[in-house]
Amino acid sequence: MTEMGVNGPGPTFPQGFRAAAMSAGIKPSGRADLSCVVSEADCTWAYAGTRSTTAAACVTRNRELYREGRPVRALLVNAGNANAATGARGVRDNAEMADALGSVLNVDPDAVLTASTGIIGHPLPMDRVLSGVEHLPEELGTGAAPFAAAIMTTDTRPKLAEVALSTGARIVGTAKGSGMIHPDMATMFAFAFTDARVDGEVLRAAFPAIVARTFNAVTVDGDTSTNDMAVVLANGLAGDVDPAEFLTALEGVMRDLARMIAADGEGATKLLTVRVGGARTEAEALTAARTCCVSPLLKSAVHGNDPNWGRIIMAVGRSGAAVDLERMTVTVQGHPVFAGRPLPYDAAAVSESMRAQEVVFEIDLGVGVAAGEAWGCDLSAEYVSINADYTT
Repeated sequence: MTEMGVNGPGPTFPQGFRAAAMSAGIKPSGRADLSCVVSEADCTWAYAGTRSTTAAACVTRNRELYREGRPVRALLVNAGNANAATGARGVRDNAEMADALGSVLNVDPDAVLTASTGIIGHPLPMDRVLSGVEHLPEELGTGAAPFAAAIMTTDTRPKLAEVALSTGARIVGTAKGSGMIHPDMATMFAFAFTDARVDGEVLRAAFPAIVARTFNAVTVDGDTSTNDMAVVLANGLAGDVDPAEFLTALEGVMRDLARMIAADGEGATKLLTVRVGGARTEAEALTAARTCCVSPLLKSAVHGNDPNWGRIIMAVGRSGAAVDLERMTVTVQGHPVFAGRPLPYDAAAVSESMRAQEVVFEIDLGVGVAAGEAWGCDLSAEYVSINADYTT
């Protein structure tokens, strides 16, 4: 598995996929904000979207196309404007984006997925969007890095991961997300592209569990966005692959991207990893781990290098996961601090160990054998600054 962020070379897309990115003037910064990925062959696909009841037009349209089982040929993304809470106009604008790209590519508009991210409640500047879409095909190429950069909003770096299967087929994934991140998705996009030939029913059946263990195990601030989605597109041009190998590799790519999102949380200075074992079920292990990662008290302690393990006890207790406190154990950066009772430990040494780029808490609930892992980040004053000034 290879991860690539801002300092990496960036992979090329698997065979049959090309991408384009450009500035259409949606972002005030003038940075690239309109992009697409196009496949030369029909793709089987799997999809997960936000469970928010105020979901954006792109989420609801993609969800309907997914229910209909239509093949996909292209993905169109705009950044800087979420096109959420924009009423009937927003629905029309979203459909018009897909129609426009379908027209210039000479493909069915219903084979074009859409994705929008950015500020909520502002209509899309459709004159700029449509002008940009008209010129996107002129920019098509095989590099993935420009697309990864163009989908960003408050991210500080692109997020890319890739893996090659034993057959030579490849999976390349990219994601964006930095704030408004919480299970049931987040202000987050995750897109994976593969030239493997994968049975559509197998892919659809496996995808929810993969999302649950990866992107729905990430939390930055407890807020779930209106626009989240995770999509995997498979065009089959590299031929058949072993389904088990493929699904394991796909989950690995998604896991790498999920950790990148957590590490790049708004204002983050370190990645927070919480591993929970000894749970009754995987769902309870994940719930306990996520609850720890979203706790402002624990996140603040991580930022200040404070080994206050009582905040783990608190967060696990409010998560609803079953626990036997007399058998429960907690370690901080490998240092045992609790085992049914407080343990003696060198607070200065543990605090020093927390100055790392990744802080790991390991917890055993003492009631079973199931396990789960979640990722978050510390809570800094910069997070408040970013979000206090987001629109002003």
